Amino acid sequence: MTAPTGEVLANQIGSNLPFLRRYARALTGSQTSGDTYALATLEAILAEPDRFEADLKAKVALFRAFHVIWSSSGAPVELDQPDSGLENQAQKHLRALTPNTREALLLHTIEDFSAAEVGQIMDLPTEEASELVKIAYQEMTKSTSGRIMIIEDEAIISMDLEGIVGDMGHRVTGIARTEDAALKLAQQETPDLILSDIQLADNSSGIDAVNRILTDHFECPVIFITAFPERLLTGEGPEPAFLISKPYTEDQVRSAVSQAMFFSSTETLKV
Repeated sequence: MTAPTGEVLANQIGSNLPFLRRYARALTGSQTSGDTYALATLEAILAEPDRFEADLKAKVALFRAFHVIWSSSGAPVELDQPDSGLENQAQKHLRALTPNTREALLLHTIEDFSAAEVGQIMDLPTEEASELVKIAYQEMTKSTSGRIMIIEDEAIISMDLEGIVGDMGHRVTGIARTEDAALKLAQQETPDLILSDIQLADNSSGIDAVNRILTDHFECPVIFITAFPERLLTGEGPEPAFLISKPYTEDQVRSAVSQAMFFSSTETLKV
């Protein structure tokens, strides 16, 4: 079956592009590198529309086209001028993983593809895709544990997050419901990772809180949580490498935390 053309193709790609950019960013640990791969995918589809396979779901077809480029490039790309020292560390850790495990884990948990769809994207049997996800969890979970700061104003969600990361072997330094409380908590104990909601109590901003913490105190990976991820993945300015959509699943949180802790790589979101 041939690929859709014109307006249909543009609509199918456009609606799924924010999620491809999110995936590429988390995969590389860098906004610059992730966006480079996403752009290369779009250019390849425009040049050869048949790369977008019409017999697959639109999102699967777009991610499959991305993976053809990603795999053929010997990914990840080593940037001549890395975004930060954290990115250098991320690239070193990435090379230590079993090949293809991180890709499978991200596709399955963050992007919510089924094992069969992961196989279609990565050109693997379903059983092999499932096994890669299991291996990734094992390798990442065993390699790191640390202190996690939670910025979340909803008590039920904050307790749930605390339970998830605690079961993973991490220690929560505290829970902040507002921007001011987050700043005070960061001064009391330096976390290894920040897990932050976007909209906080008293209408303060988790984004602002994180930016102030990272500017004034230290550099560490950050995972943002929001009900509207497409509003943040606009391509305008720095964006987060790890972004979890609400409502989230335990697997999504475990995946993002494991990867952020393991690779110690993220971008700060500034708006």
